[in-house]
Amino acid sequence: MPEQPVHAPYDALLLLSFGGPEGPDDVVPFLENVTRGRGIPRERLREVGQHYFLFGGVSPINAQNRELLDALRKDFSEHGVDLPVHWGNRNWAPYLTDVLREMVEDGRRRILVLATSAYASYSGCRQYRENLADALAALNAEGLPLPRVDKLRHYFNHPGFVRPMVDATLAALAELPEDVRAGAHLAFTTHSIPTAAADTSGPAEGHGEGGAYVAQHLDVARQIAGAVREETGIEHPWELVYQSRSGAPHIPWLEPDICDHLEALHGTGAPAAVMVPIGFVSDHMEVRYDLDTEATAKAQELGLPVSRAATVGADPRFAAGIRDLVLERAAVERGRSAERCALGALGPSHDLCPVGCCPARTPRPAAAGADSPYA
Repeated sequence: MPEQPVHAPYDALLLLSFGGPEGPDDVVPFLENVTRGRGIPRERLREVGQHYFLFGGVSPINAQNRELLDALRKDFSEHGVDLPVHWGNRNWAPYLTDVLREMVEDGRRRILVLATSAYASYSGCRQYRENLADALAALNAEGLPLPRVDKLRHYFNHPGFVRPMVDATLAALAELPEDVRAGAHLAFTTHSIPTAAADTSGPAEGHGEGGAYVAQHLDVARQIAGAVREETGIEHPWELVYQSRSGAPHIPWLEPDICDHLEALHGTGAPAAVMVPIGFVSDHMEVRYDLDTEATAKAQELGLPVSRAATVGADPRFAAGIRDLVLERAAVERGRSAERCALGALGPSHDLCPVGCCPARTPRPAAAGADSPYA
């Protein structure tokens, strides 16, 4: 009997992302997809989309996903992992349902999913699982055979994610003027979400103030700050802060905002700051605009020197980390033991999202979890 490939039982990997416009005419239709069901007028969406128009109506996220695809395929090929890698989006072409249909028509029946979000939260995990369930329901209605779909575990504390962020933080520190570098504060940034969503993020037994979302980010921030201390011999003060809030003013969201934080740092006499976007996999619009444009402009207004660390993007170590996670999950599915790499205090995350994990305000079917209707 021939030996099974190292990626068995899986026959494809699907990179699942948010998507973004690739031209001015795409901006409003893209935002309509993002906000579907909320009844937001097109005029308001054009206002919201102004930061896209500043960049020619093109979000960098699709190009960055193509780079990650290339990095994954290159890494897999170099390490004998003959697993095809596909890419689908939640809100723009290539759309998830279309890609999943193509995969099924090509004979793919066991699909592993890599979401471009490293942490537990409704928008960063369960909503992608709901999108997968919607796509599977559409294929089922078309009479197509349904594949088994599993999602890779959260990778926020995998060395392939953390170590590139450490190097990026050191590089950003080196960009600061030498006379302020030693006293620079580290501002670890991530997407703000409603506090109610944060409090119920992760498995139900961990729900509470900030839930898994805040705990996971704090764990990564501590690791990076500690590694920077070991590398430089300097204890840089740090804080977890937030950006990109988009909700109604009366709903509590995680704070402080990065711009408010920079103002507070300036008020206390901090000589400089480094913005470290640990909550993002790539330098997409919320990094390029909210940090590189808005927050940097605030720092310039204050006279506070700042720099910004790069995200992991298509770093070869990140691609290697994804390969490690793929082979780990494949081994588990074959009933074999596997080393589960994880840095920090929290340990490796669960493979299967349990019931009650990151619940939605309005319950909807979600694939790739213990409550999946498509087991």
